[in-house]
Amino acid sequence: MATYCLTVARLQLALGHGARRLHVSAAYRAKANVSMSRFEPSSFINYEKLQSNVDIVRKRLNRPLTLSEKIVYGHLDDPHNQDIDRGRTYLRLRPDRVAMQDATAQMAMLQFISSGLPRVAVPSTIHCDHLIEAQIGGVKDLARAKEVNQEVYNFLSSAGAKYGVGFWKPGSGIIHQIILENYAYPGVMLIGTDSHTPNGGGLGSICIGVGGADAVDVMAGIPWELKCPKVIGVKLTGTLSGWTSPKDVILKVAGILTVKGGTGAIVEYHGPGVDSISCTGMATICNMGAEIGATTSVFPYNHRMRTYLEKTGRGQIAALADEYSDLLVPDEGCEYDQLIELNLDELKPHINGPFTPDLAHPVSDVGAVAEQNGWPLEVKVGLIGSCTNSSYEDMGRAASVAKQALDKGLKCKAQFTVTPGSEQIRATIERDGYSKILGDVGGVVLANACGPCIGQWDRRDVKKGEKNTIVTSFNRNFTARNDANPATHAFVTSPEIVTALAIAGTLNFNPETDFLTAPNGEKFKLDPPNGDELPAKDFDPGQDTYQHPPADGSSMKVDVSPQSNRLQLLEPFDKWSGKDLEDLRVLIKANSVSWVVVGDDNYGEGSSREHAALEPRHLGGRAIIVKSFARIHETNLKKQGLLPLTFSNPSDYDKIRPDDKISIRGLETFTPGKPLSAVVKHSDGSEETLELNHSFNETQIEWFKAGSALNRMKELQH
Repeated sequence: MATYCLTVARLQLALGHGARRLHVSAAYRAKANVSMSRFEPSSFINYEKLQSNVDIVRKRLNRPLTLSEKIVYGHLDDPHNQDIDRGRTYLRLRPDRVAMQDATAQMAMLQFISSGLPRVAVPSTIHCDHLIEAQIGGVKDLARAKEVNQEVYNFLSSAGAKYGVGFWKPGSGIIHQIILENYAYPGVMLIGTDSHTPNGGGLGSICIGVGGADAVDVMAGIPWELKCPKVIGVKLTGTLSGWTSPKDVILKVAGILTVKGGTGAIVEYHGPGVDSISCTGMATICNMGAEIGATTSVFPYNHRMRTYLEKTGRGQIAALADEYSDLLVPDEGCEYDQLIELNLDELKPHINGPFTPDLAHPVSDVGAVAEQNGWPLEVKVGLIGSCTNSSYEDMGRAASVAKQALDKGLKCKAQFTVTPGSEQIRATIERDGYSKILGDVGGVVLANACGPCIGQWDRRDVKKGEKNTIVTSFNRNFTARNDANPATHAFVTSPEIVTALAIAGTLNFNPETDFLTAPNGEKFKLDPPNGDELPAKDFDPGQDTYQHPPADGSSMKVDVSPQSNRLQLLEPFDKWSGKDLEDLRVLIKANSVSWVVVGDDNYGEGSSREHAALEPRHLGGRAIIVKSFARIHETNLKKQGLLPLTFSNPSDYDKIRPDDKISIRGLETFTPGKPLSAVVKHSDGSEETLELNHSFNETQIEWFKAGSALNRMKELQH
């Protein structure tokens, strides 16, 4: 490796720094292909293609490009002819890879099987993290999950083997942490069937959450469509210090932008403050960008990313990224659609909630605010970990807080749980003593999985309907999200603040200023947390939980039992009749009656799962008429042959009555940009006509006519 780097340096010296890196690259790349990951030694990083596409687009647009534009436009299927207009046009893209979590991978793989294709066209992986319920502790919970979900795991394992998809077994860890440790790298474009896929932006990647049907497009080698994102810039100045953590950056940004403020945009962090944030801290910030509706978030390549790549066994990727570093940062003078400036010197620890992740409070204020609003002050449970905050650094900082309490003879007043993000994190924090400290202070280590963050929590300390408060280092805190109890007041903050509040047992505690009382009566204040960014002894990989797909899986059989009540091979939906949709009932099913959903703002928020689109279609749903859609869900609806439509006049929502019949008119001349209309027939005999907007392009209209995107894919094969 040293010889390789020396050769590069000599070539640059000979050619001069003004010479194009592409020319330097050509002299040595033939000898030095760098694999995308250790699991795919024959799939190589192609920065030359990225550079070539960026050069074409920059020349066409004749302006500086943001980092996200470089990576997104660098993956265009046709950079010479693609119409590019931020916020308006649809881009046809060629992502580098696909990742699927087990809850969404089931439907994605069933759809891929239905496509009739023999093998995936890009590197793809399945991650078993969503189906493990937290109940007792990691070992027993994992064993129970393997038994309960055996047929699902067998299906995913066998489908992965047959179609060339890598399979991460239950217990491996959370999909986003596995991606960061193994698959994300600066400049890669990855799509994942989970809304927190943007976690990979902490490593300079464009990682976008999608539905399973979109994943099928990419796995099938079909260009993937994305509405050209706007770009929100967040300029960071100053330096993180004390109790302030990377989580506080996104908690503050969520308070500024709200849960809808990032819709249709990529959030791009930049500025001198970036260098004070660890790589995994940047991932935390990008991960929770999903809570502001952002398409994804990204940080520019820097020395923190280089160190993380080297520490996770990817030094060759780091060296190559250094060669192309100007491709992996924004152009000087690039312009953002919106710009937010944040001084990290002035940023205070935050806690957001309850019931929404954008209700931001400084930790110093939340106790008083809780008292004013009647929120329970007692903290019943503190939960750290999740895909958002389960890095080595996170666990180290939490352990440093816990150790201070232990040294004074204190344990947590609240229940306390710890969720490692991956088997590698679990093994490393166990080796380095963090697990023991967190356990001694009262913590229970759960399985390497999503667990309580997504509601996989068999909680028994409170009854349903009992008002209580929990604090987590998770990302979402919508009503009943974590424990299915609508009376649970869930607050989101950093792992170190969760740990401090679990020790204090109350929201009305500010670790920056308030004192704890030791069993001997001594008053003491917690020092600010500290923790190594990365382990000094390198990571302990723990158990090997990865299943390589065979080179040829054509003889493999996919395991789906005909008697299964969880899995079923798919039958195609019916095609469009060629006529308008007449007399649709409002929210009614069964007996072959077609129906329509009428909804409010941000319909479909909070999940990438296309079950929410497949099931209405399967039960006779034809159209969804709302004020606005969540991005992933709108695409999922289109893929399944439904009509996602929005009121031209949002107040028309109030004109719809439960016993109305609605006809969708204008389908025979269905074209991009041309509104449709709804004729609403009231039970008193009166009628009114409402204008409906849509965002369909020509390709998506073909999906509707064929009955689904999968049907259209089959048509194109013949």
